[in-house]
Amino acid sequence: MSNYYQVIGISSNGSELKEVSIDEGITVIPVRMTRVISPIKDIIAVYNLFRIFKKQKPLIVHTHTPKAGTVGMLAAKLAGVPNRLHTIAGLPLLEAKGYKRKLLNFVEKITYSCATMIYPNSFGLKEIILNEKFCKPTKLKVIANGSSNGINTSHFSREAVQNISINKEELGILENDFVFIFVGRLVSDKGLNELIQAFKILSSDYQHVKLLLVGGFENDLDPLLPETLIQINKNNTIIPVGYQQDVRPYFAIANVLVFPSYREGFPNVVMQAGAMGLPSIVSDINGCNEIITEGENGFIIPVKDANAIQEAMKKIIEEPFVYNKLKEKARKKIVDNYEQKVVWEALLQEYKSLEKNG
Repeated sequence: MSNYYQVIGISSNGSELKEVSIDEGITVIPVRMTRVISPIKDIIAVYNLFRIFKKQKPLIVHTHTPKAGTVGMLAAKLAGVPNRLHTIAGLPLLEAKGYKRKLLNFVEKITYSCATMIYPNSFGLKEIILNEKFCKPTKLKVIANGSSNGINTSHFSREAVQNISINKEELGILENDFVFIFVGRLVSDKGLNELIQAFKILSSDYQHVKLLLVGGFENDLDPLLPETLIQINKNNTIIPVGYQQDVRPYFAIANVLVFPSYREGFPNVVMQAGAMGLPSIVSDINGCNEIITEGENGFIIPVKDANAIQEAMKKIIEEPFVYNKLKEKARKKIVDNYEQKVVWEALLQEYKSLEKNG
């Protein structure tokens, strides 16, 4: 986008924001935003964004994440920004109940009413938004085939990590081990409690399986059950490696991604795994069930079902022919449908059409 527009990146402050400025060659402005509901801090964020928008006079404000969407779209509307775009990459409210659900629904409707266009990053998410009546159908559009950013299939490939190796012995992975991998935040909403419950049984039945957990814990926002944490710590076939800047080497030593999340927009992890040649076991939710076709490049299982996770993992272990068939189609599905440059080009055309109409 920097080839066509002056791009300014706004986010909470931190080392990552500085890295984005250097890596992307763009101006960045720090504005403190919280991920939790905090009325006073949120009002301050709206005011600070409003001042920036009045000064910069942008043609387009495009927000991502629920909180940035709410404060960003409200500030942009107040500042008179002509094109106010918000990408939906998942709806946390889907797991909320009672008063909290009503509050989140209300906040979501504020965001959508302030935006001029809403971009769900999957077709399933678009249907959910329509069913919830958050906005009119004319405000909704899925860019390309879905995904917020697509995937660089040259970067996520076996060839790209030939010179980046991980010592499997140091991780306790033997040459003949069959390795399942989970990549993401180690939180309840990602289905970790069910995954660990399933793997506890699986690892007692099969001696050559390992579970690689790549990601950090978030004990404040969405902690795992105590029994899940105990199992992660005591089961030596479960290997937590923490957050990793580059997940590709871990995909390279794994056989299958297991991603039993409760809710997603369009999960990058499933696309990354596929591009690396891994089939996936995913929950039957929007995004996941668009990337994965049952029996073609993976398995789709019910949400919050530890037994279904275990059965899918067991089938892949016991039936090499099935595993090889899924593996064969994994990368092709991603290359054919979600190449990053295709998504970028579609988004650029969207921006250009807004420019012409505005």
